[in-house]
This record gives sequence, structure tokens and C-alpha cells, in this order.
Amino acid sequence: MYFRIASSLLLLIAFSCSKPNPEAQKQNLEGYWEIKAVEMPDGSKKQFGVNTIVDHIEVKADSGVRTKVSPKLDGSFTTNGVSENFILKIEDDSLRMHYKTPYDEWTETILESKDSTLIVKNRQDLVYTYRKFKKFDLVN
Repeated sequence: MYFRIASSLLLLIAFSCSKPNPEAQKQNLEGYWEIKAVEMPDGSKKQFGVNTIVDHIEVKADSGVRTKVSPKLDGSFTTNGVSENFILKIEDDSLRMHYKTPYDEWTETILESKDSTLIVKNRQDLVYTYRKFKKFDLVN
């Protein structure tokens, strides 16, 4: 009996500590995301309450577009029309978003991608935690 409990606990710990599947993380990237917190390289954190700007991410196969949008009270969004295209690649057992604009190139690493949480690390070692944005809908 003790052996079964110990074995079950060890298996549970092993599976809960395993790295997420980078291929499976792709399916959770799409949607509207708002910043919840940013962790600095020194470990300090900045929390965000209300956001006036939200990231809209669209993914098709191994590429996508990220657009900054502003939510409106009627549930719609406005944008300034500026978008950043990215390519998704699996490197070093991690899912990475590679961006290239006429002005810069950079890579972000997806640390976690779930239905309601997105955690991304950028080249400055800032870790952004996003939550799914819930649209305002005061009309209904």
C-alpha cells in the first residue's frame, strides 16, 4: 500500500514538473491578451490593473500577427493599424516568436501558454504575464 502511494506521488511530481509541449502551446496563443504583471530581471514585479491597450494575436500555422488594440465600451476595438508579424519556431524545447520589422528584429520565448494565461520572456529578460481579456459589453 505504501509503495503504491509513494509511486503515485513520484509520478505526479514528475509529470507536473515536465516542460510544456511547445507544439501544443501554439493553440492557446490566439486571442486578446492584457498584461497582468511584469517581472524584472532582479525579481521585482509590477502589477497591472486596468489596461487601455490590449494585444490581439492571430495565428495561422507557423506564423502570426500581433496588433495593439484599444477596447471600447460596446465590446469592439480600435487600432492604430500598426501590426507586428512573427514566425513561430520550436528551438531548445521552447516555442519562440520571431519578429522582424524594418526597424528591428527580436525573439520572445513562450514560457507558458494556456487558455487563460500567457507568459512570455523577452530579450531583456522581462517576463510578461498576460490574462485573456474579457470584452466590455454594456449594450446587452
